Amino acid sequence: MSDTKKIDKEYIVGTYARFPLEIVRGKGSLVYDENGKEYIDLGTGIAVNTFGVADDEITQAVTDQMNKFSHTSNLYYSEPCAKLAEQLCLRTGMKKVFFSNSGAEANECAIKVARKYAADKKGADYYNIITLKNSFHGRTITTLAATGQDVFHEMFTPLTEGFLYAEANDIASVEKLVKANKCAAIMFEVVQGEGGVNPLQKDFVSALKELAEKEDILLIADEVQIGNGRSGKLYGYMNYGITPDIVSTAKGLAGGLPLGATLLSEKVENVLTPGTHGSTFGGNPVCCSAALNVLGRIDGKLLDEVNAKSKLIFDTLSNAKGVKSVSGMGLMIGIETEKDSGEILAECMKNGVLVLKAKTKIRLLPALNIPDELLKKALEVIVNACA
Repeated sequence: MSDTKKIDKEYIVGTYARFPLEIVRGKGSLVYDENGKEYIDLGTGIAVNTFGVADDEITQAVTDQMNKFSHTSNLYYSEPCAKLAEQLCLRTGMKKVFFSNSGAEANECAIKVARKYAADKKGADYYNIITLKNSFHGRTITTLAATGQDVFHEMFTPLTEGFLYAEANDIASVEKLVKANKCAAIMFEVVQGEGGVNPLQKDFVSALKELAEKEDILLIADEVQIGNGRSGKLYGYMNYGITPDIVSTAKGLAGGLPLGATLLSEKVENVLTPGTHGSTFGGNPVCCSAALNVLGRIDGKLLDEVNAKSKLIFDTLSNAKGVKSVSGMGLMIGIETEKDSGEILAECMKNGVLVLKAKTKIRLLPALNIPDELLKKALEVIVNACA
């Protein structure tokens, strides 16, 4: 056991079942362990390293900002924070942005906005938020409550009250909850990530939008994992032809640094007022500088490449031996296999390819710019491991 592994085991809380691998360096979609072994990374820190490891442009943007100032707090203005908010609004049509540090915090902000909007407009008893079974929205007490999976709720009760769970792709299930409860919002992921990489059906998402407008219930799109180019569009909801009232995102936004963002539409842009919400590190200028670089590079050409790579993965794996099904969107892909997914993951790692799991599936979240030759090489390893 290496020194790092010994120290980790002794001093870090045991919440992670770590793989027996220490990553010491990398470049792009290649990473290396303590013994110098090379791996093709198809996990990107769980959809965080948008352009892979040690990206030159992000490194330069971060270094330039570090040499100016690394933090100011939100008591003062900072250019990277303001410019990033501007770009997010211009690219989405949203009106205001609240910055935080993570996806869970971005979702917490979305929940607070929804409840305050409903309380201001309809009354304090309109606080219920409908989410979908098999969803995942975070690990704070409130975002755990929002998560529609009982397994995440065990041992942490009582959770924040006011969350109701509907069946995904069943609009009647949502309508029933709306009719029986005083609701503030409906919150959903267009692709349920931790729930098994399952995309929602287009007609269901359209029906959610219609229902929300009819009942004056806010629609919250959780884009923490599928957002920032991963779906083949800038944000996943854009594949469905709808515009949510609130969008939350994080993970790949700053290409490896912690940054969450909650985007507010015109309907809710003024709900939060001074003192109603805050974050010490939210909008950190170094993280925002990284995100400005990432966002500026997610253009039509890159998104076309994401869709082409996605097609390559689907075409390669759909009829491969031992593969039962392939699901997902863009470069967020789940593989249902005949063999145990843990066994396949270990076999891939042994042969120099890092993949992830989502429930019983293998999950792929490669860098958006992974070279085709590396992707094909990695897919060959996955196909052999599945066979």
